[in-house]
Amino acid sequence: MENRWSEEAAAESVARYGERYGEELALRTYSSRLLGAEPGLVLHGGGNTSVKGSVTNRFGETVEVLYVKGSGLDLATIEPDGHVALDLDYVCRLRALSHISDDEIVDELRRRSLEPGAPAPSIEAPVHALIPDRFVDHTHADAILAITNQPSGAVKVQEALGGGVIVVPYVVPGFQLARAVAEAYEEDPEARAMVWMHHGIVTWGETARESYDLMIELVTRAEQYLDRSASTPIVVESPTPVEVAEERLGHVAPIVRGLLATRTSDADRPVRRVVLRPVVSRKVLDLLDFYGGRELAVSPPLTCDHLIRTRVLPAWVDSPDYEDEERLRGQIEETLRVYSKDYNAYLMRHAERMPDGVEPFLPVPRVVLLPGLGALCAGDDGREATITRDITERTFSALAMIAAAGESYEALPEEDLFDMEYRKLQHAKLEGTAPPPLAGTVALVTGAAGAIGSGICAKLLENGAHVAATDLAGDALDALVEQLGERFSGRVMGVTLDVTDEDSVAAGFDAVSRAWGGVDLLVINAGLAHVSTLQEMDAEQFRRVQRVNTEGTLLLLQRAAKHLKGQGTGGDIVLVSTKNVFSPGAQFGAYSATKAAAHQLARVASLELAEDDVRVNMVSPDAVFSHGERKSGLWAEVGPDRMRARGLDEDGLEEYYRNRNLLKARVTAEHVANGVLFFATRQTPTTGATLPIDGGLPDSTPR
Repeated sequence: MENRWSEEAAAESVARYGERYGEELALRTYSSRLLGAEPGLVLHGGGNTSVKGSVTNRFGETVEVLYVKGSGLDLATIEPDGHVALDLDYVCRLRALSHISDDEIVDELRRRSLEPGAPAPSIEAPVHALIPDRFVDHTHADAILAITNQPSGAVKVQEALGGGVIVVPYVVPGFQLARAVAEAYEEDPEARAMVWMHHGIVTWGETARESYDLMIELVTRAEQYLDRSASTPIVVESPTPVEVAEERLGHVAPIVRGLLATRTSDADRPVRRVVLRPVVSRKVLDLLDFYGGRELAVSPPLTCDHLIRTRVLPAWVDSPDYEDEERLRGQIEETLRVYSKDYNAYLMRHAERMPDGVEPFLPVPRVVLLPGLGALCAGDDGREATITRDITERTFSALAMIAAAGESYEALPEEDLFDMEYRKLQHAKLEGTAPPPLAGTVALVTGAAGAIGSGICAKLLENGAHVAATDLAGDALDALVEQLGERFSGRVMGVTLDVTDEDSVAAGFDAVSRAWGGVDLLVINAGLAHVSTLQEMDAEQFRRVQRVNTEGTLLLLQRAAKHLKGQGTGGDIVLVSTKNVFSPGAQFGAYSATKAAAHQLARVASLELAEDDVRVNMVSPDAVFSHGERKSGLWAEVGPDRMRARGLDEDGLEEYYRNRNLLKARVTAEHVANGVLFFATRQTPTTGATLPIDGGLPDSTPR
């Protein structure tokens, strides 16, 4: 493992934070971020760091302080005030108690926080307090856990790391662990580090660098030990090519995603969807294809901290038949049925251990393993699915090291696993604000790089959706994705898609399925216009407009119908139509006719897809000229002719369109996006409807 300490970067952290927070907390922040940036050490809020210092209170008295990471905060991005200041002497005194519950210790720690409004301190604060050294680092290093989670793991830890390292048997994290750590430290005060079986590693030192350097040194020793032990590398007779697995993923992910959705009592939103994040790599494919892969892979995670993300075990689909979609669906359904039965039995076995006020998880896996494809990791939204994916990827890395050493995986007893999976403090990490209305929804928007398309993408993202912004390749699409990615990291992707090409449309849906598991909402927005009288119209120009506006709509509807039916969780399609369907304009025949045909196709689709709970609706806007600095491509083509005909400049043309509607309203991309959002969030039981967004045009019907 690379030591990334830089004296220059450390000095920059001191320069940035030292004046306000002090040099030691500035360095604590720097080294914490170094640890958090290494996925082989910690993931998504895992790990813990602290530093001891002192402050002067209002009476001029010196108070010894423990600065410890706030519960659930991410070390990779932590700020100095993410380390909560606690009364060190008081926290140390808690050791004298014979017992204290989780709720009680949380209350005690909150009361001893020196900064009102600070994050909740980690439950492991007493551990850090009772190790007397100034800087303390705790990680869940993969290489360490790959050794502890083997038979005779404690002996192997000593072999790997050498002297000066204390090994502590598994103890439930929190108060009991703190007492065990204190006793172990007192028995060997010259020790430099400590390994907690099935949990992780702790290092300490008088400086931030000393503790960090030791962490990297010991984890590197563990990695080297595992390399030396790799006497039986995984060999697969017929390894699955990664490109084959990727191709399968696009077809299989929507099936799995649909079957992982759970039913609700809401008639308008009858299913609770998940987002999928895949793990498809050479290492994972070989492990799953390995003759002992099932026994090794269907195991609890490396550390009990991960249980709330992954559940106690993944689901395994045995010998999936990728050549027969219906048989494969049946295999996955049977796998999930057995998983549900087994998980409910697990809950029953430990019912008396379930804490009051904690609701059991639904008996649905968070990780589905498919030999020949990889792992599909589920979450209520993309962020949760990504956390599960990253944990699964690191777990498989450690499992591969264990397999290469010719060893079996040794997990904690089931009782300990259950206690951590259903620990109140763990469940509290999952609590938060109410999810946005489109959380878990995956949308595909065509014509996204234009004014209306970009406004729709932004609106859907603001309401929690994951958005595939699609358009022809070019700077406009790239710039949009970059711009939206800065605001909605991880929830937007750009996909090159030509709506006139059936293969391109299919590839677009597959790309989204590989990224997030499937599509729930299709917004058909791509369109072309052409200005010409009927008498002078060039037939090829008409066909060019027709291929985009009409045939493109047909191809998208066909693909969406197949995709949504296969996924089995309903869905929504919104066509961005036009007021020209009802009130066509002179010299605008190609656009008016082809959009009218597209509109009619959408109405037919609403009839044909309703039985699958797929709603198809239309929004019918009048002219939208821009969205922010993004100009409308359609009006860039049409506008000059309209301006010449009326003797107006660009501003004058916009004013003309504003004044021709009853409300004297300027129609914006935001207005159109709000109309799409209305249908996407299913505010009413509506399909086959047209929502005018035109400020009120009497000759544009229906109203």
